[in-house]
Amino acid sequence: MHRTPYGELPAFIAVAEQRNFTRAARQMGVSTATLSQTVRALEEKLGIRLLNRTTRSVAPTAAGERLLRRLKPVLDAYEAAIDSINEFRDKPSGVVRMTVAPPAAHSVIAPRLKEFVSLYPEIRLEISVDADNIDIVSHQFDAGIRRETSIDRDMVAVRVSSAMSNAVVGAPAYLADHPKIAVPDDLHAHHCLRVRLAGGAILPWHFARAGKTFDVAVTGPLVGNEFDLLISAALDGVGLLYLPRDFVLPYIRGGRLVSLLDHWMPPAGSFFLYYPSRRQAPAALRALIDFLRYDERSAASRTKQGAANHRRGARLAS
Repeated sequence: MHRTPYGELPAFIAVAEQRNFTRAARQMGVSTATLSQTVRALEEKLGIRLLNRTTRSVAPTAAGERLLRRLKPVLDAYEAAIDSINEFRDKPSGVVRMTVAPPAAHSVIAPRLKEFVSLYPEIRLEISVDADNIDIVSHQFDAGIRRETSIDRDMVAVRVSSAMSNAVVGAPAYLADHPKIAVPDDLHAHHCLRVRLAGGAILPWHFARAGKTFDVAVTGPLVGNEFDLLISAALDGVGLLYLPRDFVLPYIRGGRLVSLLDHWMPPAGSFFLYYPSRRQAPAALRALIDFLRYDERSAASRTKQGAANHRRGARLAS
């Protein structure tokens, strides 16, 4: 009897969907060489080529396309069946793969990660922090966290944060040596530190007045894609910085950075966790959604507790 090569099928699907061995290998947590050997072994067992490979691209053959089309729903149903027995476990288990915007990773995930891992030790989170808006379906993510305006309408979206705003900040020493800033156009006379997003675009400096939003084209001595580097430069007085307020709030509170143009900031938005509406969320993802779901009262309680801990630490240090 011909043995069906169940073990190799997920490898083929990953490569066929990603159209790239390196990305598929990263997704599956194996080396590119191992993945290539696995797919080649599958082709030898079936006696037919499934993928066309060149030095620049990978694409399914006609046979590969047909197999992928027929196979994907079957494996999705298989995974759903396995996940359904999670309901009989004391704690849900499994892997949740997510793409998360950098500000959300900082303000939504990081502060609560320890608590979640303690509550659900059998769930493994795989988080990719991406500034660009990644297609979670084609990149095989279970869910994503982005601002509501970046989420496609065919997704299920759950609010997971309070309203998040941006801020223009500068070090007191820098502000003392440069012209005063009263309106956004004053920024043209200043050194501005800019963020380059993963796709290559520069993060725009958004402002709002009388219900209308507008951008100010700024220039300066530094463009970077790493927030810590840019914050360090701002603290050293290299220039002004525009970032989500959460990243710079500790420095504002500590007096090391000054927040500017607060009344010119656009209305703050919230972050939402989203996932495809056409498929039921696995038990592990449902546990994460319920844990992160934003609730005004519990959020206020956590904020109050955090402030109390900060005051207690300050007393002990004094």
